[in-house]
Amino acid sequence: MTPPAPQDLVVTRATLADWRVISGWAADEGWNPGLSDGPAFFAQDPEGFFLGRVAGEPVSAISVVNHGPRYAFLGCYLVRPDLRGHGHGITTWKTALAHAGDRTVGLDGVVAQQDNYRQSGFQLAYRTIRFTGTAPEAEAPADVRPAGPADLAALTAYDSACHPADRPDFVAAWLNGTGHRAVLRHDGERLTGYGVIRPGRDSLRIGPLFADTAQDARALFAALTAGVAGSEIAIDVPEPNTAGVALAEAAGLRPSFETARMYTGPVRDHARERVFGVTTLELG
Repeated sequence: MTPPAPQDLVVTRATLADWRVISGWAADEGWNPGLSDGPAFFAQDPEGFFLGRVAGEPVSAISVVNHGPRYAFLGCYLVRPDLRGHGHGITTWKTALAHAGDRTVGLDGVVAQQDNYRQSGFQLAYRTIRFTGTAPEAEAPADVRPAGPADLAALTAYDSACHPADRPDFVAAWLNGTGHRAVLRHDGERLTGYGVIRPGRDSLRIGPLFADTAQDARALFAALTAGVAGSEIAIDVPEPNTAGVALAEAAGLRPSFETARMYTGPVRDHARERVFGVTTLELG
């Protein structure tokens, strides 16, 4: 049977109802998507998700999510395994990338695709390492507490300082996602970090883990893992944050997966040293 050609592909915007298909493909790739990621993803940019279909059947997917007027993030780039190698991926890519306009685009690229991304104008910024393993025994420190509605403004501002663009709608949805648990550390006068843990397909996912110092990050990590000892956990750590790598290793976690953070152009200054754990590889 002759496989469908790229001209048979129809690329349209995906809806939240389509997320089940996209996240299912991501799970099949071993990416361990969060069980409740979809609503927060679509809250950031409901126009930023795309599906390619042939005769009405989904065969490809991608997201190009705009984070304000200067920055977008590309993720969820997937083609159904039985239809790879026939041009459906690049056709979907080109259609969706137009959504970013003239924004700088970032992505976290898997190893197999990094050369292709370079050919499309993306340049390496750094590697991100996924650490996985069994959550150690831990107790929540007294100076770390659950995040509540009254903390939203402070958490949104802190998140903005750690990310290439403001994303208030995403943060609000992420903190309140089904199964998501958020904690923060405060020194009495100001926020010194926050983190979120959520259920994934294969393990609990920690992200973000943003903190002023390694001490703050360790305290937040302990609070996030308190009560889940023995459960499988995963955290994506930017390799340049050597304190973040050391934290993951000290917890007994081991590298299991890597991606490359790549950009098509400059991004605004942000506190990269505070990023001990990436929020999500799909949206940055």
